[in-house]
Amino acid sequence: MNTLITLIGPTGVGKTELSLKLAKLLSSPIISADSRQIYRDIPIGTAAPTPEQLKAVKHYFIATLDLHQYYSAAQYETDVLQLTSELFKTHPTLLLTGGSMMYVDAVTKGIDDIPTVDEEVRSMLKARLQNEGLDALKAELRVIDPQYYATADIQNPKRIVHALEIYYTSGLPFSSFRTNTRKERPFRIVKFGLRRQRQELFERINRRVDQMMADGLLEEARRVYPLRHLNALNTVGYKELFHYLDGEWTLQMAVERIKKNTRVYAKKQMTWFAHDPEIHWLDADQLTTKQMLQSITSTLSAIQ
Repeated sequence: MNTLITLIGPTGVGKTELSLKLAKLLSSPIISADSRQIYRDIPIGTAAPTPEQLKAVKHYFIATLDLHQYYSAAQYETDVLQLTSELFKTHPTLLLTGGSMMYVDAVTKGIDDIPTVDEEVRSMLKARLQNEGLDALKAELRVIDPQYYATADIQNPKRIVHALEIYYTSGLPFSSFRTNTRKERPFRIVKFGLRRQRQELFERINRRVDQMMADGLLEEARRVYPLRHLNALNTVGYKELFHYLDGEWTLQMAVERIKKNTRVYAKKQMTWFAHDPEIHWLDADQLTTKQMLQSITSTLSAIQ
């Protein structure tokens, strides 16, 4: 039976190194599940695979979109399923790896069938966000969809705007489309998760941010600064440096905020993944890469 292996875990845990070795072991390309690495022009801040790594193993969904392009987890679900239907013809086992929780769930569990947003509606709400601010849109959402408002990340403009987009497109509240019904897939899914002790993970994150700065993250942020309003750049690393470029923060403060916000995001990822009982966990701070590969192959053999 065709098998999709997912290798997931929080940012900075070491997925890239292990995924490259696992892909070679499985003779599989890598299907990226990263909602930011899919965009071009921001490889440093998104910790995208290097040109050498991309040459060593075929990757999909890396640097394929322009920063202006809209993309969703629902579209990712559709695109990955189309891709896997082709790849499984020549690869009995495929590897999907990344830390974007919604992307992973979109493929392994499925996204509810939510209406496609009308472009006029999207433009209208984008303009309203800029002109009226997030608080005004939050207040509106609270009235028209209190059920979703009660559980949403209301500080995330993307979530608020998308819920309103669905309402203005369909005339129905966003919550009415969220059935959380798991979709069956025509292939087996086996999940592996990479984890480390929290303090070690946080230290790795701090070091990685320092390395990003040394590699030119500030220059990268300066290049895309004129596009700061785009959703693709509403992410850790760029938001903080934009504050520096605006003259609001010192560079040191911006870098420390990147580290802090990355650690917060990693904790959110760990909490999300911890609720999935299907994940076979690998302790990267206790096992060598070779031992983790052996554990994966042993698990796969046992469930054949």
